[in-house]
Amino acid sequence: MITTLIIDDERNARKIIRGIVESVASEFEIVGEAHDVKSGLEQIRKLRPELVLLDIDMPDGNAFNLLQQIGKIDFRIIFITAHSDYAIQAFRFSAVDYILKPIISTELFRALDKAKKTFEMEEVNVKLDALLSNLKPSETKKKVVLKTTGSILCVDIDDIYFCESDGGSYTRFHFQDKSKFLVSKPLKEYDEMLSGSNFFRIHKSYLVNLDKIVSYEKQAGGSVILDNQIELTVSHRRREQFLTRYMSA
Repeated sequence: MITTLIIDDERNARKIIRGIVESVASEFEIVGEAHDVKSGLEQIRKLRPELVLLDIDMPDGNAFNLLQQIGKIDFRIIFITAHSDYAIQAFRFSAVDYILKPIISTELFRALDKAKKTFEMEEVNVKLDALLSNLKPSETKKKVVLKTTGSILCVDIDDIYFCESDGGSYTRFHFQDKSKFLVSKPLKEYDEMLSGSNFFRIHKSYLVNLDKIVSYEKQAGGSVILDNQIELTVSHRRREQFLTRYMSA
């Protein structure tokens, strides 16, 4: 069983979480609870849990203050937040698991199922390092975590040249040196994630970093040339919107 610690300043939230986790008691064992950063640190050091369900906002600090005091993380984490807009982009970029309050059992079940399948602490720490970097107000270069079944990669968003749909359920990331990285998530998900970071869906198969485009070619229906000499087709349906966005970028 996976030993589990609940850290949340709301007693009712802890009760709800405990009830949901205990409904899958054959796989998870709750070994303790804590209500703030101080007691959370004490419980983590004392109990050495394998999974922590960690509320972000607490009376004496937040989840990130707690994690920075621990140092190297040797447990899995599911973050809990009452704010639907609080750091959500950073969570998504960093591929970190989180659930929103009020807690919905199906969402927690989904997060618990993912936690069961995460064994490598290296993966956990790569994601947390990316998350803490993405949360820094002074950090303009955001990072995105890309994961396959066999490896995990943390890259600056600025280093991505374009994303290509591969088989509908997969996305292939392309970089300056023409290296590639295949991820088992659809392009639509990265379109939603990166559209606010100067990426544009020029074609059903291509999501391109506008900063890497050096020219637009009108012939043959329209295409863009990237600064590494890659040429990508712009679909007729998206051309007008793309040109408006590109000219204002």
